[in-house]
Amino acid sequence: MPARMCHARAIALVMGGASLALAVSVPAQATGHHRGPGHGHPAPRHSGIERAALAGGDGWAAAEGSTTGGAKATRDHIYTVSDRAELIAAFADAGDAPKIVRIDGTIHGNADAAGDPIDCEAYRTDGYTLDKYLAAYDPATWGTTEVPSGPLEEARLASAALQKAAVEVGVPSNTTIVGVGDDATVIGASLQVRNVSNVIVRNISFEDTYDCFPQWDPTDTEKGAWNSEYDNLVVTGSSHVWVDHNTFSDGDRRDSDQPRYYGQLFQQHDGLFDIVRGADLVTVSWNTLKNHDKTMLIGNSDSAATAAVDRGKLRVTLHHNLFQDLNERAPRVRFGAVDSYNNHFVATAGSVYGYSYGVGMESRIVAEHNAFTLAAQVDPATVIKKWKDSPITAEDNYVNGRRTDLIAVHNAGVPEEQLTRGAGWTPVLRTRIDNPHAVPGIVDRGAGAGRLR
Repeated sequence: MPARMCHARAIALVMGGASLALAVSVPAQATGHHRGPGHGHPAPRHSGIERAALAGGDGWAAAEGSTTGGAKATRDHIYTVSDRAELIAAFADAGDAPKIVRIDGTIHGNADAAGDPIDCEAYRTDGYTLDKYLAAYDPATWGTTEVPSGPLEEARLASAALQKAAVEVGVPSNTTIVGVGDDATVIGASLQVRNVSNVIVRNISFEDTYDCFPQWDPTDTEKGAWNSEYDNLVVTGSSHVWVDHNTFSDGDRRDSDQPRYYGQLFQQHDGLFDIVRGADLVTVSWNTLKNHDKTMLIGNSDSAATAAVDRGKLRVTLHHNLFQDLNERAPRVRFGAVDSYNNHFVATAGSVYGYSYGVGMESRIVAEHNAFTLAAQVDPATVIKKWKDSPITAEDNYVNGRRTDLIAVHNAGVPEEQLTRGAGWTPVLRTRIDNPHAVPGIVDRGAGAGRLR
């Protein structure tokens, strides 16, 4: 099916995808595995992965109970899916019962009911086009003191709502989502782990969750900014979540390749992976996050309402992850007690680098035993960025093979942003601690999708 199609047909297919999937029975096979109608799927190469549970003591997701996902799934609640409609149907069929959902091949979030990719034109409605939008809100005529309003902004919102209905996919409780083999990929979909518990996500490449309809905000910074929606994965209001051996990136749609309008980058990506709004007890291990601007928020706002939800929550462990060629937020933290150890942070020559650790409102970051491989243009003083006056522990970290006191280097290099030592707590939920000298080799060989054995 061609990527471009008439508007009415495309929208009907997009909006009807989930209902179509649910209307078709998903037959159980002799093996006890489900498959979507018309698809034959091979058995996974790594048979033991699907029922794995988080090991005891492996980060915050191992606290106050365990994280087992779908490890206890019965044979009739094991599914193999290869498109968005089948994925949604599997979640709906099992509900909150323990379930294992295997992703085989490539799933497109921006897709019709047959799973074939569609482009942004399919979602446009009420006369929206980017050219019309750019003409209507040009700062030379619209000004710089008010956000867009009126018919073209309403058309943008209506178009965005159609895309959102296709792109966002909710994940139920007691779920393991696991890639089959070494090449399971989700492109342009945003998995929403929202107000649920006991979820495992493993062995999947998440790429290019792009917003077709960014909003222009002339009041965002002195020069204005384009703001977009969607992360590849969002954990919001949920607890006991383990995210392991995945790869997150912008795929072929790099931010640096996008055009500029009104002098500002047309930003079609938000974050790669955010943990927000009272989420708690999360372990993020052996993932690769690469080639992106705004990477990971842990806590999304300084507001009083957010504080009431987030205080005492947002307990997150990050270990043995590769953070490669990222501009910022690896992570930026508000309120959370975050244990970040044995990660490898890489900034190569020519990449855009702002900072790695963002110290935000009431954050309590412990950053220990990490390795940083930084190109010559990157000042180690910028590894930490102070947004609010919150204490941080940063011990036994190595920059380009040399042990470096990140707090002392920051305070000397950025004297207007003095950091305070001592996060006020000591992590105990660690199953292994590798020497920081060895971390680059260990993490680079083992992190990411397709490397789970």
